[in-house]
Amino acid sequence: MPAALEPPAGLARPCPPEAPLVGLAYLRAIIRNPLDAIPQAAFERPMLHRRVLGRERLLVMAPELIERVLLTDAAAFAKSDTMRRALSPALGEAILTADGERWRRQRRAVAPIFRPERQRAFLGPMLEAAARTCDRWLALPPGTEVELGHEMMRTTFDIIVETMLSGQGAIDVARVEAGITEYLASTGWAIALAILGAPAWTPHPGRRRAARARDHLRAELLRLVAERRRLGSGRDDLIAHLLAARDPESGAAMDDRDIADNLLTFITAGHETTALALTWAFHLLAHYPAEEARLLDEIAAVTRGAPLRPADISSLTRTRQTIQEVLRLYPPAPIIARTAQRATNLGGAAVEAGTTVLIPVIATHRHRALWEEPDRFEPGRFTPEAVKARHRHAWIPFGAGPRTCIGAGFAMDEATAILATLLPAVALRPEPGFDPGLSMRITLRPARGMPMRVLPRRPAAAGEALAPAGATPHHADDRRGFA
Repeated sequence: MPAALEPPAGLARPCPPEAPLVGLAYLRAIIRNPLDAIPQAAFERPMLHRRVLGRERLLVMAPELIERVLLTDAAAFAKSDTMRRALSPALGEAILTADGERWRRQRRAVAPIFRPERQRAFLGPMLEAAARTCDRWLALPPGTEVELGHEMMRTTFDIIVETMLSGQGAIDVARVEAGITEYLASTGWAIALAILGAPAWTPHPGRRRAARARDHLRAELLRLVAERRRLGSGRDDLIAHLLAARDPESGAAMDDRDIADNLLTFITAGHETTALALTWAFHLLAHYPAEEARLLDEIAAVTRGAPLRPADISSLTRTRQTIQEVLRLYPPAPIIARTAQRATNLGGAAVEAGTTVLIPVIATHRHRALWEEPDRFEPGRFTPEAVKARHRHAWIPFGAGPRTCIGAGFAMDEATAILATLLPAVALRPEPGFDPGLSMRITLRPARGMPMRVLPRRPAAAGEALAPAGATPHHADDRRGFA
């Protein structure tokens, strides 16, 4: 790649090992950062067949093979036992971890709250939460450093609490957020021990802390469900839908534990993934000022200087494409795992029953054969024409097939609304050259955090893009951002 096309300094990107890891090196990578176990060949080849620690592993990157695993032959590939083992202690048998009829029953129960007409009612609370974050940032002295990941978690949690639960007074937001982070911190050990075939009770570093976090989360949500069941509420939220859900065949309702498990699933998946997408979005825009200026122009044209309204969201075409490109480069769930339920054939390779099939989403999203300059940030990849020209399973940040994330539309609206609210008000800038790195703890997080300085934007003159107050001018193609 010519030097001029190299990604900007400080931009986080994968650093895969040239040769596949084996033995203890592989286990160490799984524990510390599973991304390090994805070899360079996964970014270049359609499929890799390996035997690791005596067990079959199949890495699938080609979109047509991903389609087989997740859609056309999905019944032959169940949720991976290793991932279930990492998540089930916290999430129980909820919609993310359940299989078969139990999964179908829960999916039907929560589907009504994610219908398009229902989701439109969520846009107002999304914009209100974004406005509160904006006000909080503008009250800071210019140049104040914030931990952006935490700020985005706080914003998206605010939205989940208002739209899915019972409002701010119903739950200790800070404790729940901390509990989710503590639980996810030790999942690498759970996955590594599952790979080795060790019993689920095997002690490991962080196990007790994770158990305390899990117990607190479940107790809080069981309390909330029991209170709502006893007192009722006029709110049309997720709890109400889960309490009212009935199996169409037996007429049975969910018990409190099932409801609490699903609430925790949506709290975890519904706020963390969007928060991370926004964190990575601001990281990218700080390094690509020409793209940031283009978004500011679009937002200004749509809003005409007025506060963003729910009706405006659908007009923010480039902003939505930006979120899609962020999800390509930094997919919130960078690896999808399945287990072959029977012997089959995939891409000409025999797959034995029990084989672990891994879809390294981050490798497919940056695959040399699928994307031109795959490490470059280019929202234009998601124009309707560009999307139509490539395989639909080349981009799968929300999964695919029957288990596609049910909240995908909610997440896209949420990320678009928050980005378009915050971006015109403030510029977020890292220290020059700071690379946050990549770390996988089920979700894709900045390994070293995402500290950013908050710079209020000064009003722009006619025809001039908004710029941070006190910032030095920059050329539109200057990728360094503001010092």
